Amino acid sequence: MTNKGFEKLVEIMAKLRGEGGCPWDKAQTHESLKPFLIEEAYEVIDAIDLKNPEVLKEELGDLLLQIVFHSRIAEEEGRFNIYDVIEKICDKMIRRHPHIFGEVKAETPEEVLKNWEDIKKEEKDFSSYAESMSELPEQLPALMKAYKVQEKAARVGFDWENVDGAFSKVQEELQEIQEVYKSEKSEKIKEEIGDLLFAVVNVARFLKVDPELALRDATKKFIRRFKYIEDEAKKQSKDLRKMTLGEMDILWEEGKNKEKKF
Repeated sequence: MTNKGFEKLVEIMAKLRGEGGCPWDKAQTHESLKPFLIEEAYEVIDAIDLKNPEVLKEELGDLLLQIVFHSRIAEEEGRFNIYDVIEKICDKMIRRHPHIFGEVKAETPEEVLKNWEDIKKEEKDFSSYAESMSELPEQLPALMKAYKVQEKAARVGFDWENVDGAFSKVQEELQEIQEVYKSEKSEKIKEEIGDLLFAVVNVARFLKVDPELALRDATKKFIRRFKYIEDEAKKQSKDLRKMTLGEMDILWEEGKNKEKKF
């Protein structure tokens, strides 16, 4: 594919949305497309995990289509077009990389991120760091948002000295849940569980682990091991719903040990 491929994609979308175009494509709005944009972004992440260039190429194309789709809708409304989008991001990248396109010095990734945040704060006219935290998208997954808020606080020195402090905070929050979980104060229980999750995200940040991806992998692992329980129960002609927790736990540990051998 030559560099004319992008122009071809823009033309295809214009035709799909134009007179005599596709009824489904013509009916879409920014709002109706939101679930597809989120879905395509996560499919790109899955493709990266697969380490398959062909799948990644396809999924990046699907994500790009969403951007072209939204831009076409905006163009029809007389707001902007795809080339305005490209120009906007080009300007932003140049402006936020003064160490490359200007005279600012930044020798480490940490210095680059600090410059980026300072420039962004100035661009958005934020009067405080708390305001920049509040401006994070509401639709961000909660673990991701917590991570980003903590990063912003850490950049101005509001942080534990090391991971030991973060570990201690997890223990403290766990203790607080244990103190209230038997009560009927559902809001208080929810608050304490939230505090515990926030503290765990802090530990993940210190250990340079993305908590969103870590939880996703843990969930996949749980499904995989539960499937082992279910498969073994079928082999033994047992009804899973009638098995005791002890019986299922034996199979769980069996599956877990088999995984460790590979």
